[in-house]
Amino acid sequence: MATAATLPSVLAAQTPARLKLRVLETTDLHVNVVPYDYFRDGPDDTVGLAKTASLIKAAQAEAKNSLLFDNGDFLQGSSLGDYIAYKKGLKPGEIHPMLAAMNTLPYLCGTLGNHEFNYGLDFLDNGLAKAEFPMVCANVERVGGAALVDPWRLFEQSFEDEAGQQQVLKIGVIGFVPPQIMQWDKANLEGKIVASDIVNAAHKHLPELLKAGPDLVIALCHSGIAGGERRGMEENAALHLAALDGIDVILTGHQHLVFPGGKAFDGIAGVDNVKGTLHGKPACQPGFWGSHLGLIDLELEKRGERWQIAAFKVEPKPIYERTPDRKIVPKASAEPAVLAAVKADHEATLVYMREPVGKTASPINSFFALVADDPSVQIVAEAQIAYARGLMAQTQWKDLPILSAAAPFKSGGRAGPAFFTDIPAGPIAIKNVADIYLYPNTVQIVKVTGAQVAEWLERSAGIFNRIDPARTAEQPLINPGFPAFNFDVIDGVTYKIDVTQASRYDGDGKLVAPEARRIVDLAFQGKPIDKAAQFLVVTNNYRASGGGNFPGTKTTVVLEAPDLNRDVIVRFILSKGTIEPKADGNWSLAPLPPGVEATFVTSPAAAGKLPEGLKAEALGDGGEGFAKYRLRG
Repeated sequence: MATAATLPSVLAAQTPARLKLRVLETTDLHVNVVPYDYFRDGPDDTVGLAKTASLIKAAQAEAKNSLLFDNGDFLQGSSLGDYIAYKKGLKPGEIHPMLAAMNTLPYLCGTLGNHEFNYGLDFLDNGLAKAEFPMVCANVERVGGAALVDPWRLFEQSFEDEAGQQQVLKIGVIGFVPPQIMQWDKANLEGKIVASDIVNAAHKHLPELLKAGPDLVIALCHSGIAGGERRGMEENAALHLAALDGIDVILTGHQHLVFPGGKAFDGIAGVDNVKGTLHGKPACQPGFWGSHLGLIDLELEKRGERWQIAAFKVEPKPIYERTPDRKIVPKASAEPAVLAAVKADHEATLVYMREPVGKTASPINSFFALVADDPSVQIVAEAQIAYARGLMAQTQWKDLPILSAAAPFKSGGRAGPAFFTDIPAGPIAIKNVADIYLYPNTVQIVKVTGAQVAEWLERSAGIFNRIDPARTAEQPLINPGFPAFNFDVIDGVTYKIDVTQASRYDGDGKLVAPEARRIVDLAFQGKPIDKAAQFLVVTNNYRASGGGNFPGTKTTVVLEAPDLNRDVIVRFILSKGTIEPKADGNWSLAPLPPGVEATFVTSPAAAGKLPEGLKAEALGDGGEGFAKYRLRG
């Protein structure tokens, strides 16, 4: 009888303990708290931590055990963030509204994204001081070796296993940021911090973390997923990081994509885009601006003294869905506590954004900015050239011709069919200027040769797929993986782009087709450009520091101006009172052969707004809320 009585307990002792743990992730929030579009000045059900928070609340209610993490890029990116950085300021002891919102949620830990550094280290330090959860980042340290934040942390957490018993697990968390911050924010960071290769930093700090005896190691990797051979200093290094022993779960971000499921991740060796794994390890990337909540359900099993992942499921959960007839259907409500945390700053941002700065006599939109010269880029060019003339007048470069490089930041793409500039004729406010120039870049001026101007434009022309002149079937014109902010238009020269030719540069800016030339009829003042002639190009700190890997931009900076490109546009409008930006047609696509059908998508709101001279016709529904157009030869 005694033996029989103890049999169940003996069997229980032989059965491994099992524990279910739900890992939740936000990433790339970019100060999108309220579901509101400050540019359109209206509600927006596709963004906002307040919406994501309701998914967090529901996900935690469904699971006995859960942990919440943030994967970086939270301090910059919306008009609310700009208001704090450039109008209100952030003094020591004050709380940033993004942190106020995040503090209403049970974050265990977070990491730094590249945009955390946009406003300098003092701003970052003031912001982090009021976070009620720690930050980790292993590949950034202050000059001299002191930590900016801890490289990793170990958390002891009590969880309930499937038998109802309490289990204490040690959760190791390590963080990473793209080392390119040293280029992108050189003015803020040079001489102050050092950023190292992500994988090398992991090799350095993982042994320390593993020595502390974690049961589970989670990498907060503010870096995207890309294939190919590892060369070091990758911007998107999550896949290489996942190959390291000791890391169990990868939370990724930075690319503003959704993993698993995003088409960009199909066919990459080591990536399972259905199960959501990198080298067999569970991984997630939940979009941007609060569009998704990353969810990884782990089933842990205790084998001996160690817990191991026995099963898992990865699911990015969206806060909305788009119906076939292009309507947005919310799948989440806004959490009142999150809204309340930013109410005063949100209302102050509305006042700030609505302040008038002048008038525009003509509408300004970017509906066709990727296929034709465009007024939303033209106004940037005019403002930048006027600004640069004043700066250069008393310098040794005063006699050099001034060109302007600018890109159509809002032109659809991943952000959807509402992501276009659309300003009606009439009063123009700060919100409209921020709509034209989306990022808080600062002005920089580079000195280049005519040959480098040509290469700059060849790199920019990589946004186009090659159109086969022998095919009569439909061919998509735009490469959706090429970010529009790398489609620089250079004003002050004239040129055509022949999309029937191969792209000279690949998506990373590497020369892959030395014989290819898409830029044709490149001229300055009506004559073929002199390859040896020198020019000044007004651009921004991102491009001048190597962002986008454009030939000739990185080592030729002649002026690092203190002003934001956006503020330069505001001052230009103030000085004019009334502007009338019209595309001057300095560039165009070379005509296509007869019978070739090249198509592109834009907003349905583009109907009836085709630019003069652009030969295109509407084809109807383009999918995912877009409208499709066809270029005509």
